[in-house]
Amino acid sequence: MRRRLRQQWPWLALGGVALAAALVLAWTLQQLYRDDDGGLPQGGPIELSSTVGAFSLDQLDDGQLAVVFFGYTHCPDVCPMSLSVMRQALARLDAGERQRVVPLLISVDPARDDLERLREYVGFFGPQFIGATGSQTQLADIAERYGVFWRKVEAGDSAMGYTVDHSASLLIVDNDGDILERVMYSPTPGLLTETLDQVLAATQ
Repeated sequence: MRRRLRQQWPWLALGGVALAAALVLAWTLQQLYRDDDGGLPQGGPIELSSTVGAFSLDQLDDGQLAVVFFGYTHCPDVCPMSLSVMRQALARLDAGERQRVVPLLISVDPARDDLERLREYVGFFGPQFIGATGSQTQLADIAERYGVFWRKVEAGDSAMGYTVDHSASLLIVDNDGDILERVMYSPTPGLLTETLDQVLAATQ
């Protein structure tokens, strides 16, 4: 047993270092897209091709909210963690509240994330999840209005070719495109659950 633990601890240590690095990166990127006055970004319309057809925020019913996350399907850590947090937070809502929340992943890697790829990816997290993407021009416009940052990072000899550093916050948005709350990255669902409870109660 002791020998097995000695063999395993270097891998456990590496895993811990990787998680810590991911958390530091997520925090750093969140700071990069704060407004100068600390307020919420402008927001506004989102109209993109999606896994459920043409998607637009104004298609949401009155009282419905979108939880919007900007990421990509080849992301090794922050994106699957964030979508898992969204799934767990939704599971904590009652049936009526879940009907009011639309989880939306907007891919900032349109070169690799076509709709088929997005459909497969978001399907792992639940049938209510929507994946969307668009042209670089569309994404750049939405990114500016939503205070989102991302950048392509070459991955050298990696089979992935490149990774994408990106903002990691979740944005709670109504059907007018108004950003109601920004939820900072967390590997657990408590903060998102608490924020959704507050927003849902305030927008009944």
